[in-house]
Amino acid sequence: MGCGGDGHDGSSLLRRRMPGVSQKMLSVTLRSLTRDGLVARRVEPTVPPRVFYRLTGLGLSLEAALEGLRTWAEEHMVEIDRANEAAAQEADEG
Repeated sequence: MGCGGDGHDGSSLLRRRMPGVSQKMLSVTLRSLTRDGLVARRVEPTVPPRVFYRLTGLGLSLEAALEGLRTWAEEHMVEIDRANEAAAQEADEG
């Protein structure tokens, strides 16, 4: 988030950066992050209105903590994928 020239990303750019996330889930999540003070929302008064998001200082302060989670996920992705495949196969057989 915040990769636009002015530190803001539009919601369509965010959707493209997160394949598999529905518009509704993105909207609900952005609303929650905004309410929590982690994300700032800016609306441009165009037709149709353009909405941009950026991380606040509070949101940026999570970067170090999330880096550890990102590293862990990358190190264990093969195991996670195997577990998902096994669960899907079990559901198909069950």
